Amino acid sequence: MPQAFTTRPEIRGTFGAVASTHWIASAVGFGILERGGNAFDAAVAAGFTLQIVEPHLNGPGGEVPIIVMPAGADRPTVICGQGVAPAAATIERFRAMGVERMPGTGLLPAVVPGAFDAWMMLLRDHGTMTLREVLEPAISYAANGFPLVYRAAESILAIADFFRAHWPHSAEVWLPGGNVPSPGQMVRTPQIAETYSRLLDEAEAAGGNREAQIEAARRAYYSGFVAEAVDRFYRDEIATVPGQRHAGLLTGQDMAGWRATTEETVSIDYAGVTVHKTGPWGQGPALLQTLRILENSDIGAMDPCGDLFVHTAVEALKLALADRDAWYGDPDHVEVPLERLLSPGYGAERAALIGETASLELRPGPATDAVAARLAALTDLAASPDAAGGPGSGYPKFADLPEIEGDTVHLDVVDRWGNLVAATPSGGWLQGSPAVPGLGFNITTRGQMFWLDERLPSHLAPGRRPRTTLTPTLLTRDGRALAGLGTPGGDQQDQWTLGMLLRHLHHGMNLQAAMDAPLFHTAHYVNSFAPRVFEPGVLLVEERFPSGVIAALRERGHLVDVQPPWSLGRLTAAGFTRDGGIRAAANPRFMQAYAVGR
Repeated sequence: MPQAFTTRPEIRGTFGAVASTHWIASAVGFGILERGGNAFDAAVAAGFTLQIVEPHLNGPGGEVPIIVMPAGADRPTVICGQGVAPAAATIERFRAMGVERMPGTGLLPAVVPGAFDAWMMLLRDHGTMTLREVLEPAISYAANGFPLVYRAAESILAIADFFRAHWPHSAEVWLPGGNVPSPGQMVRTPQIAETYSRLLDEAEAAGGNREAQIEAARRAYYSGFVAEAVDRFYRDEIATVPGQRHAGLLTGQDMAGWRATTEETVSIDYAGVTVHKTGPWGQGPALLQTLRILENSDIGAMDPCGDLFVHTAVEALKLALADRDAWYGDPDHVEVPLERLLSPGYGAERAALIGETASLELRPGPATDAVAARLAALTDLAASPDAAGGPGSGYPKFADLPEIEGDTVHLDVVDRWGNLVAATPSGGWLQGSPAVPGLGFNITTRGQMFWLDERLPSHLAPGRRPRTTLTPTLLTRDGRALAGLGTPGGDQQDQWTLGMLLRHLHHGMNLQAAMDAPLFHTAHYVNSFAPRVFEPGVLLVEERFPSGVIAALRERGHLVDVQPPWSLGRLTAAGFTRDGGIRAAANPRFMQAYAVGR
């Protein structure tokens, strides 16, 4: 049988591999492996580097969920680097300011930035290298320059005038010499380099002990000079969008009172593997619900590029995402009945709702008065499609930009000792909020995902985590690490992961072939980002699907929006083969992601 064509080889070897959404971060991570570091050291170094080289998609003031599987561990663990709402962030406070919907930009949607502490916890508990060893590559790129990717240049161009008029500190960072940088131009962010260098200096002043240095860095960020700079700046009134000015609610005390945490994964067994996700403070369990629904179909016998395959997967996704919107929230503060939602019986109930044609209804379950009230709230609050666009809308963009899905970054790392990590950093987008003077970076606006309506479980309240879209995936088989995978893309993350996962598990495609295959996603859910658009029946597919398949999907009632041939998904993956080798792959779309291994 002739070998199937893939855009890149699936990386194979025995030493280790790093796959991420930017080639520089992958190279940095692999360099750590070459110098004797383990997968967790490499992940931290790659994660900090992604903050520098993809600044429109994540930053030093962002957040990250991480799933780790150390060699010999019984099961994976989640490190939750998702910060919480400030103590002053109440629905009543927003209403008193005349704010009826959570804004997507500015100071108001800030939550505690969680990425730094999560990376420190990973390094302390699972890594072997010093903070200097893993942070120096990011500092070097920030100080000496990196090539600005096309999308980042577009993001700066779209908001440059606003920077000049309202966010002068952002203009100082991102408009070198007062000019918009061009795609491919070498750009420096020396203020970020100085901030991280100062963190290193304060860490090393604690002595030579690795753990003591990490703890000192955590204090410097959350109780020291970083938190102090944030506290000062967030007391000022800053333009959120043109015509609106608000002071922030985040304080240094909020930062000092928060630390990253660890928790068990949420998982189900499916097609011979165990699929692990974060808890329902992320959207990850929606992938598990989708798989539970698909257990009741013969998805493995369907043509993986055929209309029945796409239709069945999409209808299952619609049902799972409706449950996400009606039920998910921070489980420390609201009751999320995951046992019921992930049960085989409930999956069968939901599967029975899938017909031969596309549903145009938002159908959370089960049918109770509480769910009916939440559905009414979603219907009341969801915007019509013509409300999309404009400042603060959609993904973490400020103004209208050419449509490229993706608001985040992702990385996966495996090493020769059997360690595996998958992480999806995000937040702190350069276009989301103004840069903090003296730090060179801005703070996450992830609070935009809260609702200002008490009827919904993901409504705003002090100390709560927003229900995010960030959702790494880790697979195990027979209790051993198998693969980590994920993608940027907001509400699309688990949708694109689903397409890859089904083709890999059921249709024998290797990791690269599964992510190369034509992708699709539905817009039939209430968008997690402002202005929270609901587009019933809309289905986006890449043009590479056969024309007959696209026509058949339309005949089934899907409102098909054909996208350019290589435009959906930014997946990466890394894992192990059955014979103990390593494997990795990275998305070819947008010419950024790369897998490095040997």
